[in-house]
Amino acid sequence: MKFAITDLLGIEYPIIQGGMAWVAEHNLAAAVSNAGGLGLIGAASAPAEIVREEIKKCKELTDKPFGVNIMLLNPNADEVAKVVVEEGVKVVTTGAGSPAKYMDMWKEAGVKVIPVVASVGMAKLMERAGADAVVAEGMESGGHIGSTTTLALVPQVVDAVNIPVIAAGGIADGRGMAAAYMLGAQGVQIGTRFVVATESIVHENYKNQLIRAKDIDSTVTGMSTGHPIRSIRNKMTKEYLKLEKEGADFMELEKLTLGSLRRAVIDGDVVNGTVMAGQIAGMIKEEMPCKDIIQEIMRDATALLDGKRL
Repeated sequence: MKFAITDLLGIEYPIIQGGMAWVAEHNLAAAVSNAGGLGLIGAASAPAEIVREEIKKCKELTDKPFGVNIMLLNPNADEVAKVVVEEGVKVVTTGAGSPAKYMDMWKEAGVKVIPVVASVGMAKLMERAGADAVVAEGMESGGHIGSTTTLALVPQVVDAVNIPVIAAGGIADGRGMAAAYMLGAQGVQIGTRFVVATESIVHENYKNQLIRAKDIDSTVTGMSTGHPIRSIRNKMTKEYLKLEKEGADFMELEKLTLGSLRRAVIDGDVVNGTVMAGQIAGMIKEEMPCKDIIQEIMRDATALLDGKRL
C-alpha cells in the first residue's frame, strides 16, 4: 500500500493517534511514533508551558516525528502555537476553528498543518487557508462530534479537495483502514483503540469500561447545546440527558460535566466522569502495546486490500 501521508509526515505507517484531551500525553505519543505511526500530544486547554514540558518529555522517548493537537478555542492557543515552533515540532493538528492566523508562522517553520473537519465546507476552507492535509472525522468518533458519518463524509471530502484526506471516526482495525483507503483516504486517525494501549496512562477503570463495552453502549450528550459529545453511558450521561429533555440551560448542564473527563481518565471515576469513546468501543477486547496494535492493523488491512479474507 502506498499512502501520500507517510511521505508528507515522514512516518512508516499511515496511522495517526488522536489528540485526545487528558489521554494523549507524551508516553502515548512517543509509543505510537516509535511503532511507526504519528503520535500526538493533546494540548486541550493546558497552559503553553505544560505543553512545552510534554514536548520535551516526548523528545526524550522518541527520535521519530510526533505532533501536537491544538484546540483553537483554548484561551492559551496563541502561546501554544508559538511553543510548537520554538520546540521544533513538525506536525500540528487543529480542531474547533480555523488555524489561518497561525499559518504563516507555522509554514515558515516547516510545520505541517492538518485541521480536523466535519464537513466538506470546512475542508475547502482549510485547503484555501494552506492546510497540508485534513482529517475528515465522522460522528462515530468519541468526544466532540459532527453530524455526518465517516462513510458518507470521507468520499465527499476526498472529491472536494486536492490535499490528502485522513479518515477518522469508527476505525479500530485493519478492516476500517482498508475501507477508508477504498473511500479515497490517504491515512487514518485512531483514538479509542489507543486509549486502551498498554502505554496509555488512562486509569484501568476507564480501560476496562471500554473493553467491556457493547455496540449499543455509547450515547451522545449536548445535542441541545450545539456541542454534542459521544461517550459511554453511565450515571452522569443519564442525568445529563434527563436534564436536557427537561430543557435545562447550558450553564446547568456545564456544571454537571465540569472536570468530568479528568475524573474519568485520571481518577478512574467511570460512574460520574465522562468516559469519552467512539462507537467502535465494542470492538476492543484487550489491552495491547501500541506496536502490536499498529502491526495488527497494517497486517489485516494489507491482506484485505490484496483480496484475501481474514
